Amino acid sequence: MKPGLTGWAQINGWRGETDTDEKIRRRTEFDLYYIDNWSLLFDFYIILRTPWALLKGENAY
Repeated sequence: MKPGLTGWAQINGWRGETDTDEKIRRRTEFDLYYIDNWSLLFDFYIILRTPWALLKGENAY
């Protein structure tokens, strides 16, 4: 899957440096959840939550 501007893992704080096994595991878990549950509505939800995640600033780039 090609990377996009935002994603389920990113808005939940699991983007950025993967310097621990936990970060890798959680990022993968969220990415797989997105793949398994993809829908257009889910994408719109992610897009709407992105600005809040960026303002919150926890590992969102």
